[in-house]
Amino acid sequence: MIYHLSLYTAGVIAGAFLVVVGVLGLIKPDIAQVMKQFPRSRVAGVVLLTICLIWTFWLVATIQMGEFSSFRRPLLIGLPIGYVLTLLFVDEFLAVRALGILCLLAAEPLLDAAFLRYEMSRLLVTVFAYLLIVAGLFWVAIPYVLRDQINWTARSVSRWRCMHAIALIYGGVILGYTFTHY
Repeated sequence: MIYHLSLYTAGVIAGAFLVVVGVLGLIKPDIAQVMKQFPRSRVAGVVLLTICLIWTFWLVATIQMGEFSSFRRPLLIGLPIGYVLTLLFVDEFLAVRALGILCLLAAEPLLDAAFLRYEMSRLLVTVFAYLLIVAGLFWVAIPYVLRDQINWTARSVSRWRCMHAIALIYGGVILGYTFTHY
């Protein structure tokens, strides 16, 4: 275990995140116009990529690598170099790619918390983690997909609110099970 996160804590984090996203989308549907600017936002890309670099650097520096421990130093040197090269040469959809990397990083603690737990409700957190993984893989490899997803969702206020209502309900269910079963 890398993170030592309990299922209760993971459930609170995942549920609270979904509830906040859902409530913001329901209360302020005009935020969709701001979200349309996100995929090409250079500032958001640099901020998210910096968070990913710090998180990945910490992981590589602290995890048990076993037989691959000889790769630790080259990876610790290569990560900042890759970060700088990415900032210099990846201008298109940098924010989307960085968000995809962040989703991939965020899924592991959720899966780790649910590992070897017997409650069926752990699958609520696990499904959310796998949704993060699938979304992260698509957003890193095919970044224009997030732009298309935002445009499709924001095409009408009712569609925007419906998608955020689903996130709110799912987050509420995760929080409900977290507070009553974990």
